[in-house]
Amino acid sequence: MIKKSMWLMVGLSAVMLSAGCAGRHHGPTTGAGHPSQDRIVSEVNELVDQHVKDPGKAKQVQAMVRDIVEEVKRSSQQTRGYHEQLNTLNAGYDTTPEQFMKVLDEMNHARMSSASKILGKRFQIKELLTPQEWKNLTDAMAKARNPYAHQPSDGMAR
Repeated sequence: MIKKSMWLMVGLSAVMLSAGCAGRHHGPTTGAGHPSQDRIVSEVNELVDQHVKDPGKAKQVQAMVRDIVEEVKRSSQQTRGYHEQLNTLNAGYDTTPEQFMKVLDEMNHARMSSASKILGKRFQIKELLTPQEWKNLTDAMAKARNPYAHQPSDGMAR
């Protein structure tokens, strides 16, 4: 569940022009078969280099991608902590619903805060790029996430 939510955030980040080539990959993966964070950053950096012609802007975008990946990692660790708290509460016979709600409220607030940071980085990246650079980059990222996007919709592999 934790890894799924972490990769969901990575995928969300990708939609926001960030860190997500969550499709099939060759190369290092996490234990769940997902690409490693280093691999994701490397692939996104390559796409940025291909589609952002100004080297200075490209470096800024790449730095923000790293920030997003670090935020995803931090959020995932924080979520694990909340899950541990919930497990501890669950083991307690005398635990009240209010105790669970307090942890759930804190966890949801932390997730929302993290999502807001990631969204903020997405808009910072967008502001750096021209509309055409944005389109080219987001199209390339969508294609990298979905290796079958370029195939005909009849489901026949060619």
